[in-house]
Amino acid sequence: MASVRQIQITFDCADPERVARFWCDVLGYVVPPPPEGFATWDDFDRALPPERQGSAFACSDPSGVGPRLFFQRVPEGKVVKNRLHLDVRVGTGLMGEERLAALEAECTRLVTLGAVRVRLLPADGIDESCLVMQDIEGNEFCLD
Repeated sequence: MASVRQIQITFDCADPERVARFWCDVLGYVVPPPPEGFATWDDFDRALPPERQGSAFACSDPSGVGPRLFFQRVPEGKVVKNRLHLDVRVGTGLMGEERLAALEAECTRLVTLGAVRVRLLPADGIDESCLVMQDIEGNEFCLD
């Protein structure tokens, strides 16, 4: 049997620190400490060649359970729907109106952080309702 491996989820984006801090707020993640020898991430960033400054940022689950999220600057913008997205699980175990209330409450919180509500996918007899949203750079994710 293969051993379980840790994963990192990588986002291509225009502003890595801004997007990383958004996801820290969404998920309760934290910015890890800067590399040894640097008091802050800004100090580390200033030590990089100019073309690499601001090119990457990360956040991690403070409990160490969830995957690390890594954000890297790319020159092109988002053009089409994501092939992969995150489901933020806020309605687990809830059904009907109770589930919708939990999704709507979290949607309201995330909109104040800069997220955009796209559409509600209503329960269909097989799957429960979920909300499709976009992060601050237009990447889709679901409140599930």
